[in-house]
Amino acid sequence: MAPVLALERVSCTFLSREDPSEGYTAVRDTTLVVGEGEFVSVVGPTGCGKTTLLNVAAGLLKPSAGTVTVLGRSLDGINTHAGYMFQTEALMPWRNTVQNVVAGLEFRGVAREEALERGDAWLKRVGLSGFGKRYPHQLSGGMRKRVALAQMLILDPRILLMDEPFSALDVQTRQLMENELLELWSADRKSVVFITHDLEEAISLSDRVVVLSAGPASHPIGDYTIDLPRPRDVAEIRLTPHFIEIHTKIWRAMKEEVLKGYAQQQRQ
Repeated sequence: MAPVLALERVSCTFLSREDPSEGYTAVRDTTLVVGEGEFVSVVGPTGCGKTTLLNVAAGLLKPSAGTVTVLGRSLDGINTHAGYMFQTEALMPWRNTVQNVVAGLEFRGVAREEALERGDAWLKRVGLSGFGKRYPHQLSGGMRKRVALAQMLILDPRILLMDEPFSALDVQTRQLMENELLELWSADRKSVVFITHDLEEAISLSDRVVVLSAGPASHPIGDYTIDLPRPRDVAEIRLTPHFIEIHTKIWRAMKEEVLKGYAQQQRQ
């Protein structure tokens, strides 16, 4: 069975406007394969090209080299099988909650009555029943993240691309959202590529964790299977001996790269 998403030997080089002969290679010769229903997290130092890879998977960025296939077919243009959840939620301030959730359905030509009915159902699924007429500025940060989740999932994508979606939340709200995501994901097991700086978050959520080197020319330096039992409570699972063992193993592999990335930032 072909993987749902495959980035094969992908490189991304950005040329300088001032001097086209010079360029910055964000990622080089990187392979990332995601299977059906697999939850894969990508971690690495700041500036190592994690979001670049996500944009390649979404079809928002064409790689300088390498190939991208989705459901066994070469990706040409936008990945219509993927939903994208950004670090900053992409909610429209002039639309209320349910109108934001159903925006994608409306763009696809779904009748308004049907769209609103499905939107109310998804608000209920993410714990926001009764908040449909509130506007984004009237919601807490955690509530806005739930709206963004519903906005993505209502379109029923095969692949979820998530770029540090919970990084701006406080610790308690973040853990609630992580558990919420796992509960929604377990219902139909979409394929997930989850970008995070937080190794604990990556281990708590994932089936596999891929570690990238420091940039430039970032590339995978480790691919770790997370054999923790499901279902998981992200707060409780972090207290188990096996979690600590996995965390120690991965951190030993990525610590040097994190220090390299930090040193590079200090020199800039």
